[in-house]
Amino acid sequence: MKIKMNKKPIVISLGGSIVVPDEIDVDFLKKFRQLILKIVKTRKVILIIGGGKTCRKYQKAASSAAKLKDEDIDWLGIHATRLNAQLLKIIFKDYCHKEVIHNPTEKVDFKEKILVASGWKPGHSTDYDAVLLANNFGAREVINVTSIGYVYDKDPRIKGAKKITKLNWKQMRDIVGSKWKPGMNVPFDPVACIGAERMKLKVIIAGKNIKNLENIFAGKKFEGTIIE
Repeated sequence: MKIKMNKKPIVISLGGSIVVPDEIDVDFLKKFRQLILKIVKTRKVILIIGGGKTCRKYQKAASSAAKLKDEDIDWLGIHATRLNAQLLKIIFKDYCHKEVIHNPTEKVDFKEKILVASGWKPGHSTDYDAVLLANNFGAREVINVTSIGYVYDKDPRIKGAKKITKLNWKQMRDIVGSKWKPGMNVPFDPVACIGAERMKLKVIIAGKNIKNLENIFAGKKFEGTIIE
């Protein structure tokens, strides 16, 4: 029996800190690759990845060595995302579009099952690029895979922080604020929140557990936060 393809792609924003917490997490990459290869049997996937610890190490070193503008610091982060994106492109080589996409608004008629994207330009994180990719390719939601796995009412490292399973974009902006700062560590960056609200997108924040991610893609009950 021929499997029917869903015309709408899935946009997955993968936190760089999941793939590169300190050293590259090869075990996660193997499991994630297996999951994505299951998904692409029925629909295309757009993957975009953040800079992770690589980004923050370079930003910290540069900021310690010289007085820099936010734009300079952002560019270091962007190039870290491009390195991580090449890693994804290579492990999905046989299924992937030949080029990593830097501009999320670029019109790309990709025939392959997977498209990999990286950071674009200063002023926001790859979260906003994921929002632009969803808008560009007709997706109505973004799956944001993070190291935390939920949105909390305050910094999750603070005692008493509570998980939130569902909220609207105004509530989300009240938590993350309205301004972007290079190296920000928030569940979804402020610029991305504004863009997602304007484009009426649904965003799911989830952790790296592969079974839980599989449940999301299968439309089953999952652990995480829905923002819409």
